[in-house]
Amino acid sequence: MTTQLTIHERILGLLLGGAVGDAIGLPAEGMSAERITRWWPGELKHRFVFGHGMISDDTEHATMTSQALIVSAGDVEKFRHSLAWKLRWWFLGLPAGVGLATARACMRLWLGVSPERSGVHSAGNGPAMRSAVIGAVFTDNEAQRREFVRASTRLTHTDPRAETAALAVAEAAAWIVRGDSHKQFQAKLLALSEDGEWLHACKLLVDGLNSGQSVKQFAEVLGLKSAVTGYAFHTVPVALFAWLHHRGNYRDIIQSVIQCGGDTDTTAAIAGSLAGCDAGCAGIPNAWLDNLKDWPRSKNWIGHVAHRLVSRDVKRPVCFFWSGIIPRNLFFLATVLVHGLRRMLPPY
Repeated sequence: MTTQLTIHERILGLLLGGAVGDAIGLPAEGMSAERITRWWPGELKHRFVFGHGMISDDTEHATMTSQALIVSAGDVEKFRHSLAWKLRWWFLGLPAGVGLATARACMRLWLGVSPERSGVHSAGNGPAMRSAVIGAVFTDNEAQRREFVRASTRLTHTDPRAETAALAVAEAAAWIVRGDSHKQFQAKLLALSEDGEWLHACKLLVDGLNSGQSVKQFAEVLGLKSAVTGYAFHTVPVALFAWLHHRGNYRDIIQSVIQCGGDTDTTAAIAGSLAGCDAGCAGIPNAWLDNLKDWPRSKNWIGHVAHRLVSRDVKRPVCFFWSGIIPRNLFFLATVLVHGLRRMLPPY
């Protein structure tokens, strides 16, 4: 059940919960469920760099969105303009693992295409990475939630399915903060779109929760026996199901989505954001939080972003050491390549 937390505690938990899920899930990204089980049968922990974790584009998008929300002060045009520039500069920093649709949209932005028209037709996960914090900020204003999610989504993705999935994550975060009933949330999910595939996924989600399915069983019912794909109508339902099925247990939420394989960093980041919003930082295992080591977007920096986001007085983004981004990203890319080479070896 939802605990009594301040909005600052919820947003801090959301951002750090997403970051920890992202970092824990990253080493397993792209692997099948069966191979993950063979590789890491023991305790779930950070495995990216000698027992420590680093964030990927999922957390970077969430914090860019947070920074744009700070600047916007509730003005969607300011938000769109700010996020567009953050995406431009982020892309120049050579981020590893950037999605094809997001990369194309960033190139279009640099070529002078307006933020209203820069998106490409894709139903990938980029918008869903960014939307939980929007829901937590605009908890009591559905019109603003939809407007800001739409602006964020269409910067990079124009497929309505990407927007529906992003709205679902935003609605989940808003629902957590408000403390509404499960039936209200289920009705909200169904009302987000008339798309038959979305309605079918929602029905399977509700039926699975009622029948006590495991997260892995739910993924299999969706047709994802070996891995969760990067398609928004796959990733988001699995993340939502894991969060609701294990609600209140951050560790089990993250472990259950990683055990499904595939796009593990994004699925764990989305589920972790919602779990963190639910329980705050106290719900995140201490070892997982302590061993999240990144720079210049550090845990402390994320904490400052959360504080600034709920502050009514300061509407400037939180600065960090920009010159450190490219060397950090080169180190990150080299580590990803080492993981890729290691996967060429057994166990298969």
